[in-house]
Amino acid sequence: MQTLRKDLGLFSAFCVVVGIVIGSGVFVKPAIVLMQTHSAKISLLAWIIGGLITLASGLTVAEVAARIPKTGGVFVYMKEIYGDRLAFTAGWIFTLIYGPGLMGALSLYFSSLVIGFFSFDTRYTIVLALVTLTFLTVVNIIGTKYGGLVQRVSTVIKFVPILMIGIFGLIYGDIQQNIFSTEAVNAAETFSFASFGLAILATLWAYDGWILVGNVAGELKDASRNLPKAIVGGLVVVIVVYVLINVALFALLSLDVIQQNSSNVSLFAAETLFGSLGGKIVSLGIIISIFGCLNGSILSSPRIPYAIALTGKYPRLQFLTRLHKKSATPIAAILLQALIATSMILLANPDVLTDLALFSVYGFYVLVMLGLTGLRRADINFSGYKTPLYPIVPAVAILGTLFILGSVVLEKPLLSGLSLLLCCIGYAVYPILRSSNAEVAVNE
Repeated sequence: MQTLRKDLGLFSAFCVVVGIVIGSGVFVKPAIVLMQTHSAKISLLAWIIGGLITLASGLTVAEVAARIPKTGGVFVYMKEIYGDRLAFTAGWIFTLIYGPGLMGALSLYFSSLVIGFFSFDTRYTIVLALVTLTFLTVVNIIGTKYGGLVQRVSTVIKFVPILMIGIFGLIYGDIQQNIFSTEAVNAAETFSFASFGLAILATLWAYDGWILVGNVAGELKDASRNLPKAIVGGLVVVIVVYVLINVALFALLSLDVIQQNSSNVSLFAAETLFGSLGGKIVSLGIIISIFGCLNGSILSSPRIPYAIALTGKYPRLQFLTRLHKKSATPIAAILLQALIATSMILLANPDVLTDLALFSVYGFYVLVMLGLTGLRRADINFSGYKTPLYPIVPAVAILGTLFILGSVVLEKPLLSGLSLLLCCIGYAVYPILRSSNAEVAVNE
């Protein structure tokens, strides 16, 4: 039987983590976070707390990944810990909402920045988003090594605009005036824990994506060792970078300017620092950053529907096990995710897609982290990576995530209700799609 090729090394896995995480969020979410907090200091606090929750989650899930180094990520973790039905429900959400939502939102963010960069007519935004999605889908069908190459190159390039804005923003900005002074908006009057939770949720979109490296574990060399290194190392780099660039933005621009420019705040900052030409160079780096993030999503997300079908328990989904004859990539799963993402691009805006995608999957992240206790009891002699400061670190990750989910339920009941409805539908259709056929082991 044809199997996935192990074409990815540690650096490629690290680039998947950094490349997916550092995409659009650090450039489009600072203004959204500020709109919830109305304060530079509280905004920075939201970014720091979001980073700590993400790092705690990464440290925890890294041990789960080391114990279950198989293609399929969260679906496989849920299957090993909780059994088939909850695993299918998680896979259902990742296949129909999270993966395509991520791909659709990133395609739209990328397209809108390219349109602005070249001063094209905004009517072509959706067309360019679809063309970009199609191009990278073809690249990742041709071969994982080519998708990995795009990921490595784009990850290196994306640090150019980040470091330029971060370093020069600190040099030429005024930290005292914009961050530590008592000016502009009185945050105390508008602050609430629910809005603070939504601010952290916005940062989590910027931090999100690190867990997707587990989806390609079957194509990763020495996955049990390299997965934890890629997750933890990548997240540490990301947190430092995010705090740096947000401090730089607040030092360089007033709160009003940041909110008025919203999704183009990084482009405005680049032009403020380097003029028109320098701003365009930095802007190009931002565009490449989002391009790499989209590529990483297309590289990793289809591995979940592929892993679901590969169990052999869902006859109607068996077509998703099909691999490309030459490149051995999961062509059917990649095309399915691209088709769903296409429909999302046509029907929704990127901010709605990101909120729905995040809320839909973070409950499963909590379940995976809770499951670590059972995995430890089942194999007390495990000698691989272990979460430091256990159980304090998992507790921080779980409680922080639950706080954010609760905030979303309070502030956006329609969105959270839709997400829960989709989960219930997945749970309900499981016995319809389920077969009594013997299980086929997921490729390691």
